[in-house]
Amino acid sequence: MSLPKGLAEEVSRNLVMVAQLIDEDPEQAYGYSRVALRLASRVAAVREAAGFAAYATQKYSEALAEFRAARRMSGGVELWPVMADCERGLGRPERALAMAGEPEVLKLDKAGQVEMRLVAAGARRDLGQLDAAIVTLQSPELASSAVHPWTARLRYAYADALLAAGRENEAREWFAKALEADKDGATDASDRLAEMDGVEFVDAFDESDDVDESDDVDDVDDVDVDVEESDEVVIDVELDDELDEDDEDERGGDDR
Repeated sequence: MSLPKGLAEEVSRNLVMVAQLIDEDPEQAYGYSRVALRLASRVAAVREAAGFAAYATQKYSEALAEFRAARRMSGGVELWPVMADCERGLGRPERALAMAGEPEVLKLDKAGQVEMRLVAAGARRDLGQLDAAIVTLQSPELASSAVHPWTARLRYAYADALLAAGRENEAREWFAKALEADKDGATDASDRLAEMDGVEFVDAFDESDDVDESDDVDDVDDVDVDVEESDEVVIDVELDDELDEDDEDERGGDDR
């Protein structure tokens, strides 16, 4: 569907903002998507963007409605996996599993089929079927040594399912493989590995280490003042219990 030039530009600006904000500020992205939707609700790309913005803010019923509308307009199947995941979000894992067995899955490209496999495995876990979730993820794509955009997430999901099933050694191996494939930091595989190895990360700056301004200055022992040509000043003060008489004379006997 074509739009008048001015309207098309306004819609495009809002869609650009949705794309830019959806990861960092999904609520704001959702707001822009609603504006675009009011302006051009009969454009498939607008309905799809509105769906993803609603999905990012966990408004699964709204997201599913927008994805269905976009699919009717475009006739494509690429939204099938995320539609199934919306069913999971609505507490209907059985429907997600039913969608995983529909003919539409065969029309998906490789990335879409992997995504559908991830959704199906998640649905199995929702139902408490851990072993079935593990089997669902076992595939040629998982076994392949080739790295694709979805490889890290697939390996991570497999590792997480193994860990949930109590198979820790295997889980650690697959978290490591996920990390190896995760060049963009799409997963927290490194944190999961550290957790399994008992490694605890501590912030370099700890507010508890700050010196309390109320601390008595008598706690400070040696302080020298060295001024270097670089203008760096290191203060080193030596506090005594009593002032030298000479110092008292220099201060004019002023006791402050």
